[in-house]
Amino acid sequence: MERITQNGKTDIKSLTLKELKEEVSAMGEKPFRAKQMYEWMHKKLVRDFSEMSNLSKSFREACEKRYAYTALIPVREQESRIDGTKKFLFELSDGNLVESVWMRYKHGNSVCISSQVGCRMGCRFCASTLDGLERSLLPSEMLDQIYAITLLTGERVSNVVVMGTGEPMDNYDNLLRFLELLTDANGLNISQRNVTVSTCGIVPRMRQLAEEKLQITLALSLHAPTDEKRRKLMPVANQYSLTELMDACAYYFEQTGRRITFEYSLVAGVNDNKEEARELSDLIGHLNCHVNLIPVNPIEERDYKESSRAAVLAFQKELEKNKINVTIRREMGRDIDGACGQLRRRHTKKTVEDLTC
Repeated sequence: MERITQNGKTDIKSLTLKELKEEVSAMGEKPFRAKQMYEWMHKKLVRDFSEMSNLSKSFREACEKRYAYTALIPVREQESRIDGTKKFLFELSDGNLVESVWMRYKHGNSVCISSQVGCRMGCRFCASTLDGLERSLLPSEMLDQIYAITLLTGERVSNVVVMGTGEPMDNYDNLLRFLELLTDANGLNISQRNVTVSTCGIVPRMRQLAEEKLQITLALSLHAPTDEKRRKLMPVANQYSLTELMDACAYYFEQTGRRITFEYSLVAGVNDNKEEARELSDLIGHLNCHVNLIPVNPIEERDYKESSRAAVLAFQKELEKNKINVTIRREMGRDIDGACGQLRRRHTKKTVEDLTC
């Protein structure tokens, strides 16, 4: 893989331990220094070279000149009064903003991270895509959302979901490097089985990911049971049909043994009636899968409305009647701009308004 750079320098936090050993040796240091540096970055989560106290001052200063060191800057934090969910807004080295969500569950703490600044997929009900794609995140920038939140909360993260702003498959190479670093035994050592990656359905990348034979969960944002209805909600559906998508999902299970999760956002009067539940059952019934029903989180720029509780329960019941494994996602952080892209967009909009006043 081509060396990852930031501001013209090698991005040291995106290097594997093997690559870091090569870098350290090239600087005339013994290879064990690389292991020390790697632990400082990925276990002790220090924010700059100066904190690496068992390395000589001259070596640290040389590293500062030679490498870019990713450390996201917290800009804003919101905490839900309902469930304690926390949403964070971070500033990157170039001034761009990304958001991440920390959620506490009985089985441990989960963090939902962003993979891009903005998004170009154009899904009609999502705030992330309203201003388009600014750029993709580096592996270190994805990792450091988790590291920064660990430090800010003082609690270990056990589960990671790549389901925030951006389309992970549109940042494929950086995503793979991020997963390698995240699950490395020399770093945070998070189990692959505790990682979920979402996609709106970029079929070639789904098949490519299947061939990596990782043990992560693949979550497909489905949101409609027919091509016609899906095209109205998701522009990507104009490129890949549901037949192609279902074939890719079957291939993912064949290659990994991991069941697929289908994310289905329920929009009142758009995709939430019993007939659509039956169509969905027919579409996915042959797959080893799980459906996550999500009452849509309304955004002010769109006129989509959340389905009623009765409609959600009726949809769930219809799927269960057809032997489909289904849950209704527990809503987290609804009172703190919980949906993808809302906090970043609101903060950016306010900043522009302040500057123009």
